[in-house]
Amino acid sequence: MAPGGGEMFEPIDGYCERLDPGLWAEPVNFLTNVAFMFAAIWIWPGLRGMIWGQVLAVNLFVIGLGSALFHTVAQGWAAIADVVPILTYVLIYIALSHREYWGHSWRRTAVFLVLFVPFVAATLPLFQMVPGLGSSATYAPVPLLILLHAVLLRRQLPQVARGLAIGAGILCLSILMRAVDEPLCPVWPLGTHFMWHILNAVMLMHMIAVYRAHMLAATRTER
Repeated sequence: MAPGGGEMFEPIDGYCERLDPGLWAEPVNFLTNVAFMFAAIWIWPGLRGMIWGQVLAVNLFVIGLGSALFHTVAQGWAAIADVVPILTYVLIYIALSHREYWGHSWRRTAVFLVLFVPFVAATLPLFQMVPGLGSSATYAPVPLLILLHAVLLRRQLPQVARGLAIGAGILCLSILMRAVDEPLCPVWPLGTHFMWHILNAVMLMHMIAVYRAHMLAATRTER
């Protein structure tokens, strides 16, 4: 939930590594955001001619910037800068999935984008009941949705389905690393949130690679 009013400039201490409100209180959480930028740069050369793949890569780079900002400033407005690029990436990928994997029209794709809201509203309370998941439950509907796509596409597009399933698995592990950051803090003061960054960077790059492979395969089929 986005902070409001006076909360926008209140310091946020939600991670094991942060011990004070200082700008450099989370050096590892800050530095590991380079993983997002590196992933975006790494995948970029293979996206020539794929405008939406390039949009995702730019979005991936911006995710790193937003997260780095949040893990330095650590205030409400910076939390928004952290979350919005992630949500944007999710929505773009959902749209591309329905357009390219399912072959839906833009109108039908728009319907599925709208349905993402009730999907999250229906599943989020269930994940919030899982012990120890805490605020990480907010992200849990996403791997579930990816896995649903993987299951439904397994006959039509087996390679895409396999790639999506792998992505869902990486994201589940990433969410686990985010969830155990605070519980493991007494025995591991560094925390595990930095692994959320690294695994997310790998996962988001992997999802772009799945899209790229599908588009290349579709191009070869048309020839």
